[in-house]
Amino acid sequence: MIKKLLPVVGLSVILASCGGGKKGDELKMVEAKGGVVYGGIFKINEVEDFKNLFPLSINDISSHHIASQMYQGLLKFDQQSLEVVPCIAQSFDVNEDATLFTFTIRKGVKFHEDECFGGAAREVTANDFKYCFDRLCTASGDNKVYWLFKDKVKGANEHYAATSGGKASPAGGVAGIKVIDDYTLSIELNFSFSAFPKIIAHSGCWVYPREAYEKYKDDMRTKVVGTGPFVIKSLRDGQMILLEKNENYWEQDEHGNQLPYLQGVKFTFHKEKKTELMEFRKKNLDMVWKLPVEEISSVLGSMDEARQGGNVEFELQQVEALSIQFYAFLSTSKVFEDKRVRQAFNHAIDREKLVTYTLQGEGTPASFGIVPPSLPNYPSGNIKGFNFDPDKARRLMSEAGFPNGRGFPVITLQLNSGGTTNELLAEAIQSMLKENLGVTVKLDVMPLNQLIEEFESGKADFWRSAWVADYPDPENYLNLFYGKNVPENPSDKSYINFTRYRSDAFDEMFSKALRTTDEKERMELFAKCDQLIVDDAVVMPLYYDNYIRLVQTNVRNFPINAMEYRDLSRVYFAIEEKGKKKKKKK
Repeated sequence: MIKKLLPVVGLSVILASCGGGKKGDELKMVEAKGGVVYGGIFKINEVEDFKNLFPLSINDISSHHIASQMYQGLLKFDQQSLEVVPCIAQSFDVNEDATLFTFTIRKGVKFHEDECFGGAAREVTANDFKYCFDRLCTASGDNKVYWLFKDKVKGANEHYAATSGGKASPAGGVAGIKVIDDYTLSIELNFSFSAFPKIIAHSGCWVYPREAYEKYKDDMRTKVVGTGPFVIKSLRDGQMILLEKNENYWEQDEHGNQLPYLQGVKFTFHKEKKTELMEFRKKNLDMVWKLPVEEISSVLGSMDEARQGGNVEFELQQVEALSIQFYAFLSTSKVFEDKRVRQAFNHAIDREKLVTYTLQGEGTPASFGIVPPSLPNYPSGNIKGFNFDPDKARRLMSEAGFPNGRGFPVITLQLNSGGTTNELLAEAIQSMLKENLGVTVKLDVMPLNQLIEEFESGKADFWRSAWVADYPDPENYLNLFYGKNVPENPSDKSYINFTRYRSDAFDEMFSKALRTTDEKERMELFAKCDQLIVDDAVVMPLYYDNYIRLVQTNVRNFPINAMEYRDLSRVYFAIEEKGKKKKKKK
């Protein structure tokens, strides 16, 4: 790839306008040991507003992209390989049957300076993780990730039940979570679960101080007190968030350089993908994630050059994603209670045509199950997905009592905008369902926050959804359909099993897979769970994402991965060599 580097003077102007750094330090780009460079503001856009930055309340990707630069946990994912690696825990041990995990915590890791500590900082200890993990198992309106520890961690279910209705936490907290000393924490499980380290790397397991939660409570939505490489400098909801370097950050690179290299990170919230791409072309953004479908053809020539390493305008990054786009049915809805109707909807849409023409090839038809075939070692070939068969679809509708759609009510598909791609896809599916089933579908486009509220509350019958892996494991996808994650009270929010699907056969298979430590057998059991979801037509799988990123050519240490997991602590901007002329694009 031919490198096109941004001059130091030009970057200085951008940094000054962003307001990062102190006393003009942000104007300096300084090379350090190993050739890395200090300074600069990394500029990213999110097309959806963030919902909540509090670890227990994060359930959208925009919030995760922002909060992950400020919060950390015991473990994290490697940005390139997605392997679980140490973070605040310098190491951990697991017993032979994977039921006891013991974490050794680094000394000297401190929370951000904050008024909850009187303006100072405080060291993180095992007691902080105990507090946060107990809260993860506490029944409260801001806790949407209890499912992470539910059933798995010893005493988690009992603690959750004891705290329901606003009751105080029982003495000692969750029985299976124990502080051995200030720097040692153990977690005991109810059964063998070899993938538990991936759970610990989840955002719901990030650490925050008791002092902050007790002082700020609901304000933790935007009041972040973590241990990460950046802190919030300024925030304007729906417009901009500016993060600045945490001067007391604990981590160093392999050369002994203090991290992070960047002076800050700026998030904007342009809602239109066209605007985002224009800002990228004007160098006002350092990366673009996901191209707008309507712009793909105009960018394709440049992309082809980039693939060959001959494009000086940007770097192209591409990967088969651990993400699936689908439409969901409310299983308890009268409209979709008949499995044959759900199956008919699935056979009535041509996924190949949707990907080829509507999405301009940006995706892979979901011809298997809910788990993307790109997941390593997952036997997706064992799963028979839905094929396009309009005759079978019409026959199923007739058997359900709706020949040619007669008598079937007009239904509403609820979706978020997503920069027009979601609407284009919905309009194509709307047409297919009308043509092949005689069914009329109305579209209701709304902000993502509102859509999430609708389906969590069971108020949506039919809606657009997607799942990007929280961690690279089939359990993370199939947990969406585990019956034990459905609240007993229909009026309660369902934070993980949004379809409110229940199946004894699925639950039995899923439970068996959870407890299996042999990796090959475990994967095969999860694939059987996946097939049950297809057979019951719980959702309408549409396509598996192919992630495309355009990155400015002076950006270093920012590899793409299948989860779009971002760690900006090691990202830096290259400095242009003096006297070196830029190569012109031929």
